[in-house]
Amino acid sequence: MVELSKPYIPTRPLKGFEHINRYWDRALDIPAAKILPGECYVSDRGEMVVTVLGSCVAACIRDKVIGVGGMNHFMLPIQSSEKMISRNSAVNPELCYGNWAMEYLINAILKSGGRRENLEVKLFGGGKVLSCMTKIDIGARNIEFVLNFLKQEKLPVAAINVGDTCARKVLYFPDTGAVKLKRLRSLANQTIEKREQAYFDSMRKNTYAGDIEIF
Repeated sequence: MVELSKPYIPTRPLKGFEHINRYWDRALDIPAAKILPGECYVSDRGEMVVTVLGSCVAACIRDKVIGVGGMNHFMLPIQSSEKMISRNSAVNPELCYGNWAMEYLINAILKSGGRRENLEVKLFGGGKVLSCMTKIDIGARNIEFVLNFLKQEKLPVAAINVGDTCARKVLYFPDTGAVKLKRLRSLANQTIEKREQAYFDSMRKNTYAGDIEIF
């Protein structure tokens, strides 16, 4: 028998989420998926979903009965367009916008066996970290959008940690609904700010315009 030098992920992701970066988290000894702005990931097994947020917002949603759920990561509130997004890929420019990202995540969970009446929602991010945005608080607009969206959809918020001037690292476990949240220091904030500014510049160029454990 050949001994493996490092842990591996034996299971395949749900269809449509093959593009997401999956790896084995050695610290927690669990398979994990890391999502970036404009990405979404849904799992029906014991996986962890990870992201880092500045002004962006991530919604963590799951069916609390069967344990299927996931996370999105959007940068801006709304894209005014009648164009429908593709349901065949988790990586799509429209998912940078909250209206598309929320619908995509909810629909993916329902498609995987979840029921709307069983959905549990937790929200994170929306920090004021973009120093170049002196007149527009993108984080505040993202928060306002997602809260209004959930109100209109009649989906209650089970846990929320948004706003302030810090970036956040979020670890979400869809099967149990557990969350690990870390507020990042100012040096990390600068890194997040540069990354988000680069994403915003890219979007312009391409005309795409519960319980929380602190660790």
